[in-house]
Amino acid sequence: MPLGLILSAMVMTAFSGIPGLFSRPASQWGQRLATCLMLSGGALGLAGAGAGMFAAPSSLFFFPWPAMGNATIGLDPLSAFFLMPVFLIGGLGSLYGLGYWKQSEHPHNARRLQFFWGLLVMGMCLLLIGRHAMSFLFGWEFMALSAFFLVATEDDERECRKSALIYLFSTHATTLTLFGFFALWRHATGSYDLVPVVAGAVPPGMLNALFFLALFGFGLKAGMMPLHYWLPGAHASAPSHVSAMLSGVMLKMGIYGLVRIGLLLPEPPALWGGVVLAFGAASGILGVLLAISQHDLKRLLAYHSVENIGIILMGLGLAWLGRAHDRPAWVALGLAGSLLHVWNHSLFKPLLFFGAGSVLHATGKRNLDLMGGLAAFMPRTALLFLTGAVAISGIPPLNGFISEWILYIGLMRPLALGDAEAFGIALSVPALAMIGALAAACFVKVYASVFLGTQRTPDVKPVHESPRVMLIPMGVLAFVCAVIGILPQIVCPLLESVTGLPQLSELVPFQTIGAVSIGFLSFLAVLTAWILFRTKKRRRTGTWDCGYAEPTSRMQYTASSFGNGLVSLFSWFLCPQGHKSAIREIHPGQASASSHVDEVVLDRLLIPVFHRTERFFSWFNRFQQGVSQNYILYMLVAALFMLSLLIPYRDWVLPLFTP
Repeated sequence: MPLGLILSAMVMTAFSGIPGLFSRPASQWGQRLATCLMLSGGALGLAGAGAGMFAAPSSLFFFPWPAMGNATIGLDPLSAFFLMPVFLIGGLGSLYGLGYWKQSEHPHNARRLQFFWGLLVMGMCLLLIGRHAMSFLFGWEFMALSAFFLVATEDDERECRKSALIYLFSTHATTLTLFGFFALWRHATGSYDLVPVVAGAVPPGMLNALFFLALFGFGLKAGMMPLHYWLPGAHASAPSHVSAMLSGVMLKMGIYGLVRIGLLLPEPPALWGGVVLAFGAASGILGVLLAISQHDLKRLLAYHSVENIGIILMGLGLAWLGRAHDRPAWVALGLAGSLLHVWNHSLFKPLLFFGAGSVLHATGKRNLDLMGGLAAFMPRTALLFLTGAVAISGIPPLNGFISEWILYIGLMRPLALGDAEAFGIALSVPALAMIGALAAACFVKVYASVFLGTQRTPDVKPVHESPRVMLIPMGVLAFVCAVIGILPQIVCPLLESVTGLPQLSELVPFQTIGAVSIGFLSFLAVLTAWILFRTKKRRRTGTWDCGYAEPTSRMQYTASSFGNGLVSLFSWFLCPQGHKSAIREIHPGQASASSHVDEVVLDRLLIPVFHRTERFFSWFNRFQQGVSQNYILYMLVAALFMLSLLIPYRDWVLPLFTP
């Protein structure tokens, strides 16, 4: 039974980090045992999820909850679809951690990381199989709190503590929103069970309230613009394999919540789809613009998560518009493109974070302006990172190209109708094209500044290739990206099973898309062979030196200079802050220049608002004097005030306290 396999895998992953708590801080056996349990649980979970995508939905009671009924769990193709990345990245990330975050090198926090890694995987699994408010929220809180402790792994660093606290604030705002959502759900449906709502059973105003609560709560977890403010700091501060899990998998729990609730709510108005489509386009464009302006490699990758969440939301918005207008083709294409991009992003984004972790592990640097020439020292990492960069840019022959092609087909299909609203939907096609073009430009900048050219600064320690336990997970993800890109027809039955729309194979020419990928791959293979094996001997010289007898590594583009044109073009939104040394002499000495782009929502809106609020209420500090008598007086005044509120209801309150 697939659900039984999932439950067994959850138990193994939850307990994977416990043996390590009893090992010595610098011992490796606890970490190796945790990895073995995580890999075993991941394999078992993948088998259960794979079977669950084609099996009939099943459910069982989880535990009784007073006044709320029996909390139920269950498995259907949608849950199984989202479970696949959880178990895959859970196992591969644990294996990657053997080389990247060795317990012998991090005796103070490695055991804690392994423990909460297992709880994070278990929490996401419980969330995905929850069919009741309590089972869903239990999984949600396990996931949220485990992720907090993982983000705060290096809690001796101030920036890490700050990022973890911002994440904790945000995730509890999400949880409180979901409390409100489920309370309203109970009021509207009469039950806490997550079952489809009968059409006409809930008033339109209540449906709108449920939708917008879900959009805020799940959108905040997914990192939807402008609710993404917690994401860049959390992903940059966490260890790289934790960042891979957060970005590649945990963000998708917000997407799962939106998809699940969208399928349960009936009669979606066109407003819902339009709002989600607009937020998706804004997240995609603004996310990639913020990524281009970054100098920190991990923050750059974090903003690309916002971009790809935007692409996923665009497909989801199209699907909801299709339901509103009774267009099954829109629903099939939008939902298929959105869900396939969920899978694709959960493959190439962990691959990129693993690659960034390999660079950080070898050089100790994250600043793009200080790197260069690493391909000569880390050829395998360079090739695998290039694979992820091509995939995330939507270029054939890799998987990102497939899901974006499906979305192009879906977004352009309304043009056949010719009405004004369909034309408005098709306007998102240029937005998707702009996202892809800017993503490609950004990763040209990243790859060139990190792996090409020459080293820009001398390294304190020799640069070396990553160990095998770090390269194997990257190789597995790169292989799966290539398989989906070259043979996209293998995912068609999976998408049809998950969406319940068997006409998908008629709407999407998977064979043609695969042929395009194979043709592009063949062209690359021929071009590579010609470059490598041509008989003409090439003369190797340095870059044009402008008359300098001894050019240095500083005479090449940095990441900042490469991206300066695009940053200047969109300065109205990015508002870059630069600093240049004043040059007054004819023969000046050493000069410097730097630039910085603030986080749009956090640095420019939330932090100033909180500071102003703190100053406004500073007068209240006079009441906090540490005198017990004053506090007792405050409590008495508060009690009298609350009793005064009951005076209008004294006729039925007083009998409760009289014999």
